[in-house]
Amino acid sequence: MVSMPSAETKRASSYEPDTVRPTKEDAVAATGSELIGGPIGRRALLGTSWWTPVRVIALVAIGMFALGMVQKLPCYDGAWFFGASSQYTHACYSDIPHLYQGRGFAEGLVPYFDKLSGDMEYLEYPVLTGVFMEVASWLTPGSGSIQEQAKVYWMVNCGMLMACAAIIAVCVTRTHRRRPWDGLLVALAPAFALTATVNWDLLAVALTAAAMLMWARNRPFAFGVLLGLATAAKLYPFLILGPLLVLCWRAGRWREFGTALRGAGGAWLVVNLPVMLLAPEGWSKFYTFSQERGVDFGSFWLVLSHRMDSPPTTDTVNTLALVLMLVSCLGVAGLALTAPRRPRFAQLAFLIVAAFILTNKVYSPQYVLWLIPLAALARPKWRDFLIWQACEVAYFLGIWMYLAYTTSGDAHKGLPTDGYHVAIVIHLLGTLYLCAVVVRDILMPEQDVVRRAGDDDPTGGVLDGAEDRFVLGAAAHPPQHAAHFDRPQVEWGHHGPSAGGGSP
Repeated sequence: MVSMPSAETKRASSYEPDTVRPTKEDAVAATGSELIGGPIGRRALLGTSWWTPVRVIALVAIGMFALGMVQKLPCYDGAWFFGASSQYTHACYSDIPHLYQGRGFAEGLVPYFDKLSGDMEYLEYPVLTGVFMEVASWLTPGSGSIQEQAKVYWMVNCGMLMACAAIIAVCVTRTHRRRPWDGLLVALAPAFALTATVNWDLLAVALTAAAMLMWARNRPFAFGVLLGLATAAKLYPFLILGPLLVLCWRAGRWREFGTALRGAGGAWLVVNLPVMLLAPEGWSKFYTFSQERGVDFGSFWLVLSHRMDSPPTTDTVNTLALVLMLVSCLGVAGLALTAPRRPRFAQLAFLIVAAFILTNKVYSPQYVLWLIPLAALARPKWRDFLIWQACEVAYFLGIWMYLAYTTSGDAHKGLPTDGYHVAIVIHLLGTLYLCAVVVRDILMPEQDVVRRAGDDDPTGGVLDGAEDRFVLGAAAHPPQHAAHFDRPQVEWGHHGPSAGGGSP
């Protein structure tokens, strides 16, 4: 067991002596590093220059985001506005320019308060995302053609979303104190660059990443506020409270969970309550639309519906999807309470969001953004991460080629229905694969690359190194011979500085 250095003896630089170097423990990372000169040598002076891991990774994330914008160039030059299928054949579709006019921003309508004239009566996004969209419209000049305005609106949103991308990269980099270079998983993720400007999901992802950092730094109220704001921007972040509840139950940390819950509820209400009271019909549109929406792209429900003579109704799918999600929640809770070691917070957060994605009736390609930061924290292993990313890139191309096929008339340019089904299955299998290795890490902690380095739960905050108070199954009854086991045993949670101290 390595003793924990005191604050006085820590090096003043941002690079701790015991920082884990992926090129030393990850074969794929070491091979990839050959592109920039190979793994860092043991005599390298790290943390002594301006190029700290946080700054390097933030710049890489911004650079990859910019490459994603370049990938949308064929659409920016006209495919968004001319030709039904060209935006799909170039795989450069984005909701942002289309909804500039389609949701009334071009006309100066106020989201949730002013009724729309199209097929959607009110904006179908959560309130904080609606605010984000509205702010971008204020920054968009009202002169020129509607196409020119939509292009500027997309560029303005890209600037705001790029800031979100940088925040995500920085937060992930700083969450694991001893593993800052794991942030490169996020910065270099190809699916991140490809989907970052498809919609506004990066706002919720950035708030969620910041919330995870605050919990890791033992700031439960700040965590709750940020998670509440994230839920006000997108629905999925509130799911993370479920795993946290079970982990706090196992560790007996009820006070900290209560503080987080109050922060989350208060922040969500501050954003939503004014619109809820003053424009209830517009405010509820997101929830009614989510409930009434039929089976849609990317889900296994779509594959089933296409292959059944009598597809299930929307109500039936809603019920079955809810049941599957509840079963998944029970499975995650059971795993958390019976695992030989208390699972890491990031592991369970990843599993619960992945379960929602797998069971939901729709999977838009940008939903992969929800998982990328959590995956980097839950399973920071380049091989597994890249296998999953390859599956997601295949799905990204598959959905656009399928839409190209369905909108190109008799030309049939793109991917037919059976091919699109294969793309969906590839996405599902890739996500299930990553879930499987995370579950294996939980059941066999010695396989977890984070714990193998000597840590307990760097994302756990007050949970990091805490004793168990409530466990079930075999975890509650360790083998009787364990007390007489003479060989060296791993003691997690004492290798490096506690995640609960210090400032971000």
